[in-house]
Amino acid sequence: LTTNETIRKVSFTGSTAVGKLLSGQAAGTIKKVSMELGGNAPFIVFEDADIKAAAEQLIGCKFRNSGQTCVCANRIYVHESVYDEFVAKFTDLVKQRLHIGHGLSEGVNFGPMITERGLHKIEDQLKRAVNAGARVVLGGKRPEGISAKGYFFEPTVLVDVTDDVPMSCEESFGPLCPIFRFSSEEEVVARANSVPVGLAGYFFSRDIGRVFRVAEALEVGMVGVNTGTISSEVSPFGGVKESGIGREGSRYGIDEYLNIKLMNICL
Repeated sequence: LTTNETIRKVSFTGSTAVGKLLSGQAAGTIKKVSMELGGNAPFIVFEDADIKAAAEQLIGCKFRNSGQTCVCANRIYVHESVYDEFVAKFTDLVKQRLHIGHGLSEGVNFGPMITERGLHKIEDQLKRAVNAGARVVLGGKRPEGISAKGYFFEPTVLVDVTDDVPMSCEESFGPLCPIFRFSSEEEVVARANSVPVGLAGYFFSRDIGRVFRVAEALEVGMVGVNTGTISSEVSPFGGVKESGIGREGSRYGIDEYLNIKLMNICL
């Protein structure tokens, strides 16, 4: 498809590595491409945020599909003045809300990893973070009893995580929730933008000036402000930097499949 001259457009959803490969192949015939690729979404809780609302929203934003979506929160930054309060509230909510097991079992709302490779990746990221000084305050292992029947891993919350571990710069694509401290707006925006991808980003603040300032500063294609939900069928879905090219959904998604033609008629 990527090299056939008849095909004029290629759309792909998947990893950044494969997207780069397909884009290179499509360049030989100058095809239009839409690439919806990997993310590494920051989730920022400022000191003036509604802490309860932020904790509630992070549960779905981090752990939907066991953390295996491209827009899942991957790096959680919490201001140092509300860090302990947020961690306590969020951890309690995770304990109350998430129940791991077989998807057809009553009461279960948290399933397994998709692949064994993905399971091994998050175990490696977790081990390296703990070795660097991070602490596991919830989860952190395969659950007893059901782990032999699938690629299950408990919803895991880590604190005191530093920027020198893989989960700070690599997409986990799993149920790891590392919570980083920050002290200023300028610092956290710089850290959020420090990765080569930019699909989604989220932040919580009651300051309307900060809302517009940070939303503009974040190098992502989609921003959720005081919410962990960003996508719908009427919203343009897509990223910047190495998270892709073009948009899916909305009128802009249709435009990706059209060419503009000028016709100048003299009568």
